[in-house]
Amino acid sequence: MASSTLPLARFRVLDLTRVRSGPTAVKIFADWGADIIKIEAPPADTVSDGYTGDRSSSDFLNLHRNKRAICINLKQPEGKEIFFRLVKDADVVIENYRPNVKFRLGIDYESLKKINPRIILGSISGFGHDGPYAERPGVDQIAQGMGGFMSVTGLPGQGPVRAGTAISDLTAGMNCATAVLIALLDREVSGEGQWVRTSLLESQIALMDFQAARWLIDDEVPSQAGDNHPKSTPTGVFPTSDGHINIAAGADHLWRRMCKELGANDMLANTDNDTGAGRLARRETLNQEISVYTSKRTSDDLVEAMNAAGVPCGPIYSLDQTFADPQVRHLGIARTVNQPGRGDIKVVGLPFTMSRSATEMRRGTPEQGEHTDDVLKDIGYDQAAIDDFRARGVI
Repeated sequence: MASSTLPLARFRVLDLTRVRSGPTAVKIFADWGADIIKIEAPPADTVSDGYTGDRSSSDFLNLHRNKRAICINLKQPEGKEIFFRLVKDADVVIENYRPNVKFRLGIDYESLKKINPRIILGSISGFGHDGPYAERPGVDQIAQGMGGFMSVTGLPGQGPVRAGTAISDLTAGMNCATAVLIALLDREVSGEGQWVRTSLLESQIALMDFQAARWLIDDEVPSQAGDNHPKSTPTGVFPTSDGHINIAAGADHLWRRMCKELGANDMLANTDNDTGAGRLARRETLNQEISVYTSKRTSDDLVEAMNAAGVPCGPIYSLDQTFADPQVRHLGIARTVNQPGRGDIKVVGLPFTMSRSATEMRRGTPEQGEHTDDVLKDIGYDQAAIDDFRARGVI
């Protein structure tokens, strides 16, 4: 059960999610203490999602901690009856089926609302729950392409480039969790639940933010800028004597500070560099001029010197270096959880903290159906009924 000391411990969430976007949403509730019941098909009906690996993979273990797991065959009437019993006392259901699946199974919002008017259904789709593409299968990379992200990522002229992680999935999951929390707050006033929806496509477009606004407001179609900021120069990657660093010195006062630290009096003296527009117009040449100075010094030297001068500057890490960084260690985003059969493992924690409350790694990822008997007994089934359900493939 959830810890009563955690902020979301009073809520029960029924987790019908798979792959990444849905589990990302549920993970927020799980780490903050909600009682998560992960509902999966019985082993004989389980199909791999093709992305997160089996239950022992690092990806799966990172996504599904802090849950209880049960098996229910929602295609059978008795399986649906079990689910509806759970809905009666639940607060939230989160799913990321294709839009028509929930209706085909009879577990859509209107059906759930008849059982529990306070229930909140959080749904994530690929492209929206209606419209011409509603029933298309949606995955992260397709949304990255359709949402414009791949058109602005990569070197100029390189052709489309995907992000190095599943940004559409992850943002859709976070957006769903935010919407469900808003619905929970609204329920405190209205007394009623509601259906909240988001999609990979909407979330990807929203993530484009200022790039999308360039088109919507200025009629400007953004293009690839590589490692450079599309508008602010110099902001990009520069070589050092032992690697590369990022420097962000696009504002006029930061530009002057950077030049002073580099001893680049010639660049300061060039009046073409006096304004942001002037620097942007000669960006490629200017980057080459800056590189002459940066390549003579080590990454560590420049990072320390630039930050001391008030110029944003940082190293470019591989992930092992990221988690070895003293600031990352201080933030504690790598969290320890005990995983039965493996002992203590590290997972990625949530990226925010609160002054009075903290997340808790209460349990590792459960085995498939590990808590089926316990949960069914909690809602009134005896062992004989449970054994009968199992024999007939209901659980």
